[in-house]
Amino acid sequence: MPIALPRPARPARPRAVLAAALAVAGCQADTPPPPGLSFMALPIAGSRSRASAAGFDRCVYVDAVSLRCRKSGVTLMGAGPYEAAVDMRGKDGRSGFGHLTLWHDDDQRALYPAIRALAKDGWTMCFTGTEQAGDQAIFTKAGAPVRIYMDISYYGKRRIRIFPPAGAPRPSTPCLADKGLGMFGISTAD
Repeated sequence: MPIALPRPARPARPRAVLAAALAVAGCQADTPPPPGLSFMALPIAGSRSRASAAGFDRCVYVDAVSLRCRKSGVTLMGAGPYEAAVDMRGKDGRSGFGHLTLWHDDDQRALYPAIRALAKDGWTMCFTGTEQAGDQAIFTKAGAPVRIYMDISYYGKRRIRIFPPAGAPRPSTPCLADKGLGMFGISTAD
């Protein structure tokens, strides 16, 4: 009589593992939204109701735990109009948002007037990266409640992201001293 050997365990299926991970991520408890912060009448951080009150009410789910709410016709430092979005976390955006993103749908250079206005207003800048990919111009000003980041080596839709200082990402490379706006083909004299 043949001896029945135990069947080897079946390896986990990648799809099943991914589905389980997404389900767990979607079931995590919502955290409270960050404290509300505005800059130049734009919501930078806070709750979904704060964003909605500012006109960010065209919302779509990006994934199981993220909601992006958009607004058109936004200006920054008198420049624009731009598209803008806040990315909410948690079920139905209950955990709020921690930064604002601006871009122009058709023209990467459309952001330059806002950058020129920041420089004229006394904001200083430094640059990160290796001039290959992911480089940022980071704008700061003493006493300002925000830090402003602009993509400088991005060939899709260039964006400006505005963060509270505590929520700003740490650059992966040193932030080099101000090279001037000439690298953008603009000057503050314009």
